[in-house]
Amino acid sequence: MTHADPIDTARETVEITAERYTLEELYQIATRRPRLALAPDVAKKIGEGARYIAQISGQDRHIYGVNTGFGSLCTTRISPEHMSDLQHKHLVSHACGVGDVVPERVSRLMMLVKLLTFRAGYCGISLDVVGRMLDMWNADVIPAVPKKGSVGASGDLAPLAHLALPIIGLGRVHVGGAVMDAHEVLAERGWQPLRLRPKEGLALTNGVQYINALAADSIVRCGELIRAADLIASLSIQAFSCADTFYQQILHDTCLHPERGVVAANLRALLDGSNHPTLPGANVAREDPYSFRCVPQVHAAVRQTYGHARTVIEQECNSVSDNPLFFPEHDRVILGGNLHGQSTAFALDFLAIAMSELANIAERRTYQLLSGQHGLPDYLVPRPGLDSGLMIPQYTSAALVNENKVLATPASIDTIPTCQLQEDHVSMGSTSAYKLDQIIGNCEYVLAIELLTAAQAVDLNEGLRLSERTRAVFDDFRTVVPFLAEDRQQSIDIELARQYVRQHRSAWAQVLA
Repeated sequence: MTHADPIDTARETVEITAERYTLEELYQIATRRPRLALAPDVAKKIGEGARYIAQISGQDRHIYGVNTGFGSLCTTRISPEHMSDLQHKHLVSHACGVGDVVPERVSRLMMLVKLLTFRAGYCGISLDVVGRMLDMWNADVIPAVPKKGSVGASGDLAPLAHLALPIIGLGRVHVGGAVMDAHEVLAERGWQPLRLRPKEGLALTNGVQYINALAADSIVRCGELIRAADLIASLSIQAFSCADTFYQQILHDTCLHPERGVVAANLRALLDGSNHPTLPGANVAREDPYSFRCVPQVHAAVRQTYGHARTVIEQECNSVSDNPLFFPEHDRVILGGNLHGQSTAFALDFLAIAMSELANIAERRTYQLLSGQHGLPDYLVPRPGLDSGLMIPQYTSAALVNENKVLATPASIDTIPTCQLQEDHVSMGSTSAYKLDQIIGNCEYVLAIELLTAAQAVDLNEGLRLSERTRAVFDDFRTVVPFLAEDRQQSIDIELARQYVRQHRSAWAQVLA
């Protein structure tokens, strides 16, 4: 089976090939957990690279990370008898991560993207180390990686060191839903800790696979939420008795941004059959608020940013990120900067701004629905005054979008020199990555609150006939969160709505452009 084929069962075998992987394929592999194996040509390439390292490490050449110290210690020569110890010490000294561990799926993505870097044979890693990584994956023994500690250049040194520690019998691993000591788990399986060969410790820690794994995870979720936002906005548009002019094709044919046409087409498909333009208040002479009328423009801008970030991150995940690189066919060892995460950091910061804005406009639609316009009662409750209705969920939404605005401040505009100025410019891309993860979580809540509010407004908009497609979503949602006839604890409804969005966003993304 090739990587592009559908994965039907969790334990089907997928080969790591030399082909380019999409982010969806990587995410699917990480979440569905098939067995992994190397394609024969990939195994051959890795073996050739390892043999080249073995050959040149015995020569009287100055080879960074093989017979020298690391970073600013690069002028310190390491004797042959200490080359293996150097790699071991590299892992244990660099495993300085702190904080909660990342989700297991992110650790799997890290392993997967690291394997993609190794597959070309330029890193000098051995088939023994790659084989142990595959054994761990296939046995569901996944390294536990602390979240914080990378500056996003020199490689993601700290998190990748934690990813590699179990190979030498150290660190902690996810097993059966628990985090356990790696040494004990290896002993239970009869696996001996590996003794690393020259360059292997450095190959395991150099590169930006931590940033790229977090980025791949976020990109897939962002793509689903962007489409979910179109669907939820279409419910709000109907509930608010908006006009139908702002999503007409003739209008968007005047614009050269293709994403606007896509969003407008989604709205036309979602709203087909609704009578909302004929309701009192849907007067074409009236201009609807921007948060409704400019959905095609704003959602399209988010899509444009997402598309750029997706392209950059997919390129990064399929690239070789390590230093130095070894080219056996040219008998060359090349030192360079394929360990710097600037491209991904910029892309993630840009996407963070866009996702923050997706939440901003959703919160504004929520506010408008509560404002007592177009025949809707104040705060969408039958007896406003005695009941506060959906007044306070909008406060929660406002708090979340405020937090997003803080989180959307770019991390990549900062750099802090490290390693005695040898590594004097860094990307801070890991901060960009986990800020975006927080923004995505907040965006889920904001969209869930909009869905909660739009559904309540639909129930209270007398005479509204929903489109067939949105009626199906509305009816299904009402089986989870019932109509609010009088005040009740809204945090429960918000959590239920968020779970609903989280459970359905992937399916919605399959049927929307």
